[in-house]
Amino acid sequence: MGGRVGERAGTAIPKKTRLLARARAGSYEAWLFRRRGIAAPVHKVQISVTLRKTAAVATLALVALSGCKRTGELDVTQGVGISAVRSACPVAGVPAGTGDITLFDPAGSTDAKAIDVVATLTNVRANCVEGTDTINSTISFDVQARRIRTDAARTVTLPYFVSVVRGGTQVVSKRVGQVTLNFAAGEARASAQGQGSAIVDRAAATLPQETRDQINRRRKPGDQDAAIDPLSDPAVRQAVLSATFEALVGFQLTDAQLKYNVTR
Repeated sequence: MGGRVGERAGTAIPKKTRLLARARAGSYEAWLFRRRGIAAPVHKVQISVTLRKTAAVATLALVALSGCKRTGELDVTQGVGISAVRSACPVAGVPAGTGDITLFDPAGSTDAKAIDVVATLTNVRANCVEGTDTINSTISFDVQARRIRTDAARTVTLPYFVSVVRGGTQVVSKRVGQVTLNFAAGEARASAQGQGSAIVDRAAATLPQETRDQINRRRKPGDQDAAIDPLSDPAVRQAVLSATFEALVGFQLTDAQLKYNVTR
């Protein structure tokens, strides 16, 4: 599943999102490779960052009946409710304010008349493979762009990031890549595809057995806690958050580019 997450025009981008879009981060993947005695594939710098908590919390409703067989199934064996199936695969998305990039000519201007190239990151999708020890998700996306001057052929290269976030608050890894757009002579539009990967430790993405038992415990009408949501228990809620991962992709932006995305 994929798409934009929490993006609204005219909404201020919090400091934590700005850090995600600009800084290089990653403690989790590096730890995972060190654990196995393998060199980490890219240089990583540890930082302390918090990110959107709202999206991860919103997914909690999807895990309350993680033991059921099919998503959307009406479950009447333990009272009436709609079941949902929790996947250990990270949820793919685009953080607010990082799904668009605007280039200007001259570069220091933000005037509408100076707009050179506008690009949008869209159609995010994930292909997840659950292994014995790790969960490997390949994140693919499209970049759609348009330019103002179309007289000659042109190549534009844009930076993007793929980051793994745990529990909606902890940036645990980040990789930066590039996507290249080729504008043909006389053409105002171009498109390209990009790809990245996210690796999650399967044990970290698995709910503890005690938590699963508490969520899936049979409740009958008339029981004292029959109408109580298991996720109202702070310990259960925190356990679910800790086992929830996101694979987020966006453009690697400067402070000026992020500010423009908010104020345009």
